[in-house]
Amino acid sequence: MDRFHLMSVFVAVAEEESFAGAARRLSMSPPAVTRAVSMLEERLGVKLLNRTTRYVRVTDSGIRYLESARRIISEADEADDAVAGVNAEPRGHLAITAPVLFGRMFVTPSIVNYLRAYPDMAVSAVFLDRLVNLLEEGMDIGVRIGELPDSSMRAIAVGHVRRVVCASPAYLAASGRPDTPQDLAEHTITVAAPVSPTIEWRFGDAKAAGGTTVKVKPRLTVTNNDAAIEAALKGFGLTRLLSYQIAPYLASGQLVTVLDDYEPARLPIHILHREGRQAPAKVRSFVDLLADTLRADPALR
Repeated sequence: MDRFHLMSVFVAVAEEESFAGAARRLSMSPPAVTRAVSMLEERLGVKLLNRTTRYVRVTDSGIRYLESARRIISEADEADDAVAGVNAEPRGHLAITAPVLFGRMFVTPSIVNYLRAYPDMAVSAVFLDRLVNLLEEGMDIGVRIGELPDSSMRAIAVGHVRRVVCASPAYLAASGRPDTPQDLAEHTITVAAPVSPTIEWRFGDAKAAGGTTVKVKPRLTVTNNDAAIEAALKGFGLTRLLSYQIAPYLASGQLVTVLDDYEPARLPIHILHREGRQAPAKVRSFVDLLADTLRADPALR
């Protein structure tokens, strides 16, 4: 059986984490998918997948092979695009991941515009407030906020966000405005767990080297940022969030930031994707669209 076909079947099984799912994706029978993977493992002399009755997982050897196989398939797709001509439209499927609120506010509009522009494309968007391993979880493109570890991924810088303390004007009028981080002890605090998993807030004090850490005692602890925003809008004290999460409310004046002189260093935003310069047209076209959109947004500067 053709080696490229075997490789394509393995990639589908690894990404779907299911022989049946890969069979549906490739329009093959499940036994044919199983035979193809077995033939590939026999040919390579290594076990690529761990199989149980409940799940299919890629082995350590399989992870290394999966990355190479994806690159080879991507280069083949690129060759097809070149033969079809530079005006060939993207077609196929993209899997995209981003943090939940960022995905809703900034990525979803770009996905909708992309799908309208390219009717032969389909997109799966996975918005999660945790670190997603693009390779292991079958994602084509990801958005990351924060410093990046060393990686083979291609990273494109598209903006920055700030970690800010905010409140409603009504709360500040009634309770006063904190002048230093130490003043937080006198204020009502709401903590959003995804942003502040501890009760210590670190500030980059512009007037002292090394910054400062302040322990806060929250009266309200919530498990998502939307709830913290809602509490602040209702005038219930101060909360700490990322600037993009409250950008519409800052623009409207419903919320204002405090302790601006003590903000930590800005956090970078990157778009990540697995392939380098030879990325398929479907990846390149979405990355270009999203990068242009994010760079133009004043909330991310």
